[in-house]
Amino acid sequence: MFEFAWPWIFALLPLPWLMRVLLPVADSGEPALKVSFLSELEGLARRRARANLPAWRQQAPFILLWLLLLIAAARPQWLGEPLPIAASGRDLLVAVDVSGSMDFPDMQWQDEDVSRLTLVQHLLGDFLESRDGDRVGLILFGSQAYLQAPLTFDRHTVRVWLDEARIGIAGKNTAIGDAIGLALKRLRQRPAQSRVLILVTDGANNGGEIDPLTAARLAANEGVKIYPIGIGADPEQSGTLGFLGINPSLDLDEPALKAIAQATGGQYFRAHDGEELQAIKRTLDQLEPVTQQPTQARPAQALYHWPLAMALLLSMLLVIRERWPDNPLQRLLTKKLFNKERFLQTQLPDWRQRLKRLRLRRRR
Repeated sequence: MFEFAWPWIFALLPLPWLMRVLLPVADSGEPALKVSFLSELEGLARRRARANLPAWRQQAPFILLWLLLLIAAARPQWLGEPLPIAASGRDLLVAVDVSGSMDFPDMQWQDEDVSRLTLVQHLLGDFLESRDGDRVGLILFGSQAYLQAPLTFDRHTVRVWLDEARIGIAGKNTAIGDAIGLALKRLRQRPAQSRVLILVTDGANNGGEIDPLTAARLAANEGVKIYPIGIGADPEQSGTLGFLGINPSLDLDEPALKAIAQATGGQYFRAHDGEELQAIKRTLDQLEPVTQQPTQARPAQALYHWPLAMALLLSMLLVIRERWPDNPLQRLLTKKLFNKERFLQTQLPDWRQRLKRLRLRRRR
């Protein structure tokens, strides 16, 4: 089915005429020359003067150009048949810590040392894309928490935004309580049995305005289950030291994360390496889906580029006609129109002459 996404754009249709009425007439600054033998000049040049053309002939190209621009701006689109969307699933928000310590390269991925955030992007990204039937969203938090992607069925886009996350984009500290509060705000309007938050962090709460345990109690009252994931190698096993010779894994507040999981009915996971994180991903896959209201979506194919391309082509032709009036295309069109008008003038007598002949007949 064809439709315009923004049909109100057509309310701008009379704008050029309103501007012509309200604004003063522009002065070209060039003197005008009026001659009584214009028709003879037109015959010699085999073209009609622009000022001598009918008003509709002068304005028609610009009217067509304005209509094409309005049609393109109104976003024409073709809607396909309604497609059913899975009626069972979860509302799954993933909150990822992007503080400075997540850049610590103490994780293993395909026999290479990678940073904690890089490993999360690889494995958690695959997990998000595999959530068939789920609405997924993404929160990035550091000193503050930001909603990077709202709950959506477009899991691939959420994966792309997770891959584009950078260290320090939300600040250098870790505001776990703010991340839980933001997730609660987004999940409280969804069915109570489907509200799930996966919280990935490698440190302790040292920023923000909300205490994590207070936020966890509020989440429990709203039926939000939180699954915290503590990431980072054991301090004894990791030989890599961070800034000032301190291993960032020492900052992980596991008791607080376990208390958050217990308060909300979730489960705490500890990921020391890539294999354990993959095992956690398989465990999360076992969460039972929840029946929700069935929805439908209609795929839309944008068509605005066709009228926009036609408007661009028409604009180029108008510029060519103005800058190079004696171009081959203009000569061809002018010759055809001139021959047609000349033929009509020779075949059809002037209406004044016909009226004069009728009067003479009546007098006789």
